Amino acid sequence: MLISPEVRTVLAHTARPHELFERIVPVALPMVARFRGLTVRETCLVKGPAGWAEFAPFAEYDVPEAARWLLSAVESAALPYPRPLRDHSVDINATIPAVPAHRVPAVAARYPGVRAVKVKIAEQGIASLEDDLIRIAAVRRALPDAALRCDANGAYTVAEAKTALTALARSGPLQYVEQPVADVEDLARLREWAVIAGLDVPIAADESIRKVSDPLRVASLGAADVIVVKAQPLGGIRAAASVIEAAGLPAVVSSALESSVGLAAGAALAAHLPLSRAAEGLLGPEPATGLGTAALFAADVAEPGLRPRGGSLPLGRVTPDEDLLAAHAAGPERARYWTERLEACWEHITGGSHTGAAE
Repeated sequence: MLISPEVRTVLAHTARPHELFERIVPVALPMVARFRGLTVRETCLVKGPAGWAEFAPFAEYDVPEAARWLLSAVESAALPYPRPLRDHSVDINATIPAVPAHRVPAVAARYPGVRAVKVKIAEQGIASLEDDLIRIAAVRRALPDAALRCDANGAYTVAEAKTALTALARSGPLQYVEQPVADVEDLARLREWAVIAGLDVPIAADESIRKVSDPLRVASLGAADVIVVKAQPLGGIRAAASVIEAAGLPAVVSSALESSVGLAAGAALAAHLPLSRAAEGLLGPEPATGLGTAALFAADVAEPGLRPRGGSLPLGRVTPDEDLLAAHAAGPERARYWTERLEACWEHITGGSHTGAAE
């Protein structure tokens, strides 16, 4: 497990989570459309000496995987954000869930001024392809000036991915297709096939970065043209920045479907990254992040939330509104679940000792 030196120091001087977190507040936030199979997003907010942070692993993640998300919360609660290399704001892409085509204009309208849009595809694998192409056509009509990205969340087999990439390439220009297959070796084979076939479809890796023991294997195998990086699953801003630097590939910082509190940490990561000529050639002068997902929530923990304005997000920490925390507080059973999950992840990270954070 990758732990930044700064976070390791915090853990070495903290025996139990309640010594660091003065408040632990699980919440349940309704969404405007089903996204990643969810209509309500549960997450856990924590407050430490540096401010509010978020612990938001999805319910299906086991303790070792969820523990990385806790490292991110420890970092943001205990430490200041790293120094930004860009001032004021970061660009974002629109995110279009796997909604019917007639709903695309309403979702797209929540993202005025964006210059890139990511479309979720393959909700039922290759069986969704026809609906995906119809949705993509609707997105191109709704946001005609935005570069288009697609995200399959690893849903295809290699054979299905070849069929899908061929059809997607015919639909018009694509900035990239994200995680068309789940396995990193298959991703490398698919990218090689696309080059040989002459398909102008760059491949991006997401799950192959954040859900594996070696996030640099994508780079060593030549499995992707772009990496999609999320601060929470990689253990925080500093850990994620080190992965990006070591990978040496153009990077897009994205959301893990957090509230505005967690999105602020993602924006801090994006603003901390140096720009590169390789990224500019593929993604434009400044890669649009996938951090505009507060627009997918019907309610948030801050007012105003960290929603896109003019195609960008402002930088800076977000402090939750107490009335909103109360209004969206998880019930007693779910609050107990999140507290117990946080404590189990803490035990996993530290090995039960405040002096020995795990490698």
